[in-house]
Amino acid sequence: MVVSVRAASIPSMLYDTLMAEPRGEDGLGDVRTAALQRARRLLDLLDRRREEASSKRRQAYGTYEERAERMGAEIRHWFEGCAGEEARAVALCLVAAADTDDLGYWLYGSEAGKLVLRGGRWTRDEAAVMLLETRRFEGRGTLFAQTLAMALSAAESLDAEARRELAPTLRRVNRAFSRADVPIGWRAPVTERMWAIQKGADPSHVPDGVLPVREPWAAALRDLAEARPTIELARFVRHLASLSAPRPAQKWRRTCVSLADEAGAGEAVAECLRALAEDEALCSEKYGFHADWAHGPHHYHYFVHQNHGDVARGVLWAAALTGGAEATPLLAGLAVRAGVAGPHWEQDLKLAGAAINALGAIDDPGALESLWRVRAKIKNRALRKQLDTAIQAAAGRQGITPEQLVERSVPSHGLGADGALERRLGDHTARVAIEDAATVRLTFTGADGRTTRPAPAVVKDGSPDELKELKALAKEVRATLSAERARVEGLMSDDRTWPFGEWRRHYRDHPITGGVVRGLIWEFQGEDGAWHAAMAPEGDPVRVRLWHPIRAAVDEVRSWRERIAGERVRQPFKQAFREIYLLTPAEEETETYSNRFAAHIVRYPRLYALFKERGWQANFLGRYDGGYNGEARGEFGGGRWRACLYHEPADEAEYSPEYASTDQVRFECRAGRRWREARLAEVPPVVFSEAMRDVDLFVGVTSIAADPEWADRGEDRYLAYWRATTFGELTATAEVRRAALERILPRTKIAARCSIDGRYLVVRGELRTYKIHLGSANILMEPDDSYLCVVQARGKGQGTLYLPFEDERLSLVLSKAFLLAADHKITDETVLRQIRRGA
Repeated sequence: MVVSVRAASIPSMLYDTLMAEPRGEDGLGDVRTAALQRARRLLDLLDRRREEASSKRRQAYGTYEERAERMGAEIRHWFEGCAGEEARAVALCLVAAADTDDLGYWLYGSEAGKLVLRGGRWTRDEAAVMLLETRRFEGRGTLFAQTLAMALSAAESLDAEARRELAPTLRRVNRAFSRADVPIGWRAPVTERMWAIQKGADPSHVPDGVLPVREPWAAALRDLAEARPTIELARFVRHLASLSAPRPAQKWRRTCVSLADEAGAGEAVAECLRALAEDEALCSEKYGFHADWAHGPHHYHYFVHQNHGDVARGVLWAAALTGGAEATPLLAGLAVRAGVAGPHWEQDLKLAGAAINALGAIDDPGALESLWRVRAKIKNRALRKQLDTAIQAAAGRQGITPEQLVERSVPSHGLGADGALERRLGDHTARVAIEDAATVRLTFTGADGRTTRPAPAVVKDGSPDELKELKALAKEVRATLSAERARVEGLMSDDRTWPFGEWRRHYRDHPITGGVVRGLIWEFQGEDGAWHAAMAPEGDPVRVRLWHPIRAAVDEVRSWRERIAGERVRQPFKQAFREIYLLTPAEEETETYSNRFAAHIVRYPRLYALFKERGWQANFLGRYDGGYNGEARGEFGGGRWRACLYHEPADEAEYSPEYASTDQVRFECRAGRRWREARLAEVPPVVFSEAMRDVDLFVGVTSIAADPEWADRGEDRYLAYWRATTFGELTATAEVRRAALERILPRTKIAARCSIDGRYLVVRGELRTYKIHLGSANILMEPDDSYLCVVQARGKGQGTLYLPFEDERLSLVLSKAFLLAADHKITDETVLRQIRRGA
């Protein structure tokens, strides 16, 4: 039994306030008045409820709670009995009273939704009033969305004719909602319902919010919709906004092309893409933050607000499908612009991913070339996966493998067969040329035949635009050359062969790739099936593969090293002198893992950076769940095999460790979309060798044993490791370094003062004799093996000494050798004090 609570002499404040409000000129005043009169009892109850709340401090707590509970029960009981016209009036009054009675709407606002549904079919005018009343909540975020959702239920109850008549009101409310600050999680479902109702009411209207109301990149489509509203254009714009996936289905693509043609929107879409790719990014100070979570006092720049991500992606795909090759440079530029965080804008991975996928759908050689350029510039793991997927899809359309597609889409940048391009700039000839596998030069030759590298003043003044273009071209060629050098080196772990004609066309004779491969050793298969190694083919071989020393006999490897050193060939990467890693007895015994590089203490920030540089994927160690166990993974053998290096923090740090300790190396084999653990004996020797070579590199470069100053720290918990490792047995990399030195030293001016003794390069100076460890490059002095600390001696004394491959540690060993061979000329007192101490 519900007890009615009466409070005599309480004025009807809500009723009087709402009746006194101006009715405007919308012609709906009578509807509001009728609703207020019909729901007056509700307004009286809300007045009393508010009065109870305001007098709470004057009442005992138990008395207040009891009276409030009884009054709430009475209000809800009345709600349950409302239906039809009364329910509609009560719902409308609850929303209208919210400005004056926050407490009532907070307590009973959720009941309004039920009342809307129990109200049956609303009249057009009642639904219009309900929609307009929601504008009381424009500045209240989620409350605006909740209330508008209830009002839309009223509009959805109307028949088609009534909805058409309601169209102006729908537009007015939708315009307010599209500009309101509403979280996307609340906005999206309400917007979808609002657009659906408007579509039925006026098929030619493009509602505010389908296209951004203010963002300049959408101006071309927005202006077209305002100047030429048609059903076809509205359908097209709505179709763009329906794309919520990175790659649309074929049905969406076909519909997009036909709708764009019917609407005549091709030029507008192209202009929207151009604006996204080239115009200034949006400033949060002017356009607001780009996402719900973004906040703070500082402003920043971005490309697309999160509320308009779907329509922006739809624009990119429409531009690709209708513009074809003309959209290629813009899509590529946008992919890099949005995919690489810049100094003045926020990264937008979804927009960049859409640009990449749309680019991959264009059947044009230029699109494939652009994908290759984009791949060389983007480092984000997720985007690189999308790039690989786009390349694979493009390869499937052409009936070739992704690997073939990659090598066939390497851009030539307009260079000739000799790897050069020339252009006349006034009286000078500018030349962009690949000089070797690591060098691209831009030079200028005048009428007198003199060649200079800096641009002459007459070129700078007379052809500034052409000069800027040539500098940009040289930069692009350098990037492609570097990417090709890394890609070809990656083939060392892949036992792949090519038909000779295909290899000749896409490798040897390619203007850029040829600059890499002509300095390498290849194996050529003759008609008899036999393979022979050479740097250039004789006759017309059948097939070609990249030479790897692990497949060659010891004498053959020695012969190639002698030839490379004797002819002073500088290979693009270490090939003839490449390290070889074979299974050890210990690894055969453990079967599934290797401890060869375990228990090393390494500098973790440098290790993590090196993982990324070498293309390995790794989680970041730190004080969070999952951050105490590191696993780095690198793919080999054309992606069929994966090596896993385990590591863990070696110290406690507030965020991430300064040092890490290495652990096991394990291997996995691809099985469909999954990976299965493999026994070491199953791993192809070339894959095992290349993977362990990377791990050796990680340890050799980042180990604290490479720090010559570590011994000066005094007592340190890692000092024993440093002493044991810095002068320990040589690794495979150090063994190769020794082999290179055996061929280089006889050609140097200090040859008579040097000899190789086991793991050391022994250098006889005027003051003392020194032993430089070939692994760490650290120094011991005879006769007592005292330690000599020499720091930053690189590049001093050896001049332009030839090295057959790039090796920073080899350069350091030689630099110290040249320094110590003339130790009587050393002027650094820090070094001299150490030398004289035991001399």
